Amino acid sequence: MKKFLSKKPIGLPTRGKTASNRLRRVDNFILLYEPSLLTRTDNLFADSFFIDLGYGFDPRTTLESAERFRRINPNLPILGVEIDKERVDAALPYADEITHFRLGGFNLPLQSGERVRLIRAFNVLRQYEEKDFAPAYERLAEYVLPGGLMIEGTSTPFGQLWAANVVRKQEKDWKFEALVFSTNFRLGFDIIDFQAVLPKNYIHHVVPGDEIYDFVEAWKRSAAETAFAKVFGLRQWFVASAESLAAKGYKIDLHRKWLSKGWLIWNQ
Repeated sequence: MKKFLSKKPIGLPTRGKTASNRLRRVDNFILLYEPSLLTRTDNLFADSFFIDLGYGFDPRTTLESAERFRRINPNLPILGVEIDKERVDAALPYADEITHFRLGGFNLPLQSGERVRLIRAFNVLRQYEEKDFAPAYERLAEYVLPGGLMIEGTSTPFGQLWAANVVRKQEKDWKFEALVFSTNFRLGFDIIDFQAVLPKNYIHHVVPGDEIYDFVEAWKRSAAETAFAKVFGLRQWFVASAESLAAKGYKIDLHRKWLSKGWLIWNQ
């Protein structure tokens, strides 16, 4: 019988609240950003996991992701990880040969020989202190294959808005690849709203002198300068503000496949 590499979960229980399809836009972003990561079968990627870290009081986000991602890879192994034993026990009836639920924390409960291609960690680190951010990232990097990804961030309760780090695993460490902002426009379009869902490494730094402060202020100016576009709808205004932000020197991905769907990607 295989043994877990680590037994005592590292971390603290989250509030665990979730809602159906809260992370649908996160999954859809991944499917558009790098679908090949979900379908890779070369070398160690063949049986590597997608990890849903901190799925909450029931496994709906993990099961919803399984349905979406297995449209392009029917055999994708998926692991939902929770630090609360009762939540794991409640999820176990939904497990099958390629869908697993295990007790764990930032030290992922992998068995010998198991590998990870992708981690989604949403609404987890927001409940920690900023000092816990780097150690959590360092620990999670240990499990991900070089070339794999983690998307980590915060969303509103129903997923209308979110902001997330996209980080790429190098040989040993993460490379911060992008900071992504997402909206479905149901809450309108106001740059200030994104500040409340910034990842933990940014949320306390929207102060003069910090890079994220300059970025937010520049985006606010861009939104004001392109306010005329509101007459064509919020989506068009969002696109125009992003184009204006790029003109100010920020590395914004201006492909319409992102902007027209409400995703602003600030490449790092």
